[in-house]
Amino acid sequence: MVTLKLRQLEVPPGQSLLLNDVSWSTLEAILDELGERRSSRIAYDRGRLEVMTPLPEHEYFKETLSDAVKDIAEELDINYESYGSTTWRREVKQAGLEPDNCFYFQNEALVRGKLNFDLNQDPPPDLALEIDITSKSLDRFPIYARLGVPELWYYDSGALKIYHLQNTDYVLAKRSLVFPLLAVQTLPQLIESHRSSGRLAVRRAIRQWVREQLEQQK
Repeated sequence: MVTLKLRQLEVPPGQSLLLNDVSWSTLEAILDELGERRSSRIAYDRGRLEVMTPLPEHEYFKETLSDAVKDIAEELDINYESYGSTTWRREVKQAGLEPDNCFYFQNEALVRGKLNFDLNQDPPPDLALEIDITSKSLDRFPIYARLGVPELWYYDSGALKIYHLQNTDYVLAKRSLVFPLLAVQTLPQLIESHRSSGRLAVRRAIRQWVREQLEQQK
């Protein structure tokens, strides 16, 4: 039974709590108990539930890379929808998680302005961001795969890797499906070189970088 003790439980920043033998109905009750306004994030994989609280460093790169995706899309005049750390779940797949951010591009027109989702009917996000500053107990790749997310951007230790879903596994890719003309793996270096100048400088640099990349390809 879920009690108020769960809500009162504090997971320190950078730490995680792993619960085993959690049924789907218990997961739903836990999500209701935790509520929407919380700093913790969850991941669920076939009875195993992880609750983690991110560090400031995690949140910085989550926000900065999210801004980069939006700035690139706007420079390329590509419409998109962003749904942050929405809780995505499919009971039939026994999978659920909250990405650091997620976006619709290819399927944007199908979800434009949509506020409620059912992955049994709606397409999953086209792109998800996963920031790995601290080690997590659950491997999120199989969860994303069962949810059907086509592309992951995985940031860890200053490196950004792009993965594409092929059948039931993710494979490392050289180019993004969303932005195939750009070498988005270089974004962390671009961010780091302007980080001390502030977020506005970072965003301006990324937009300028996009314009330069496009000009070189003409």
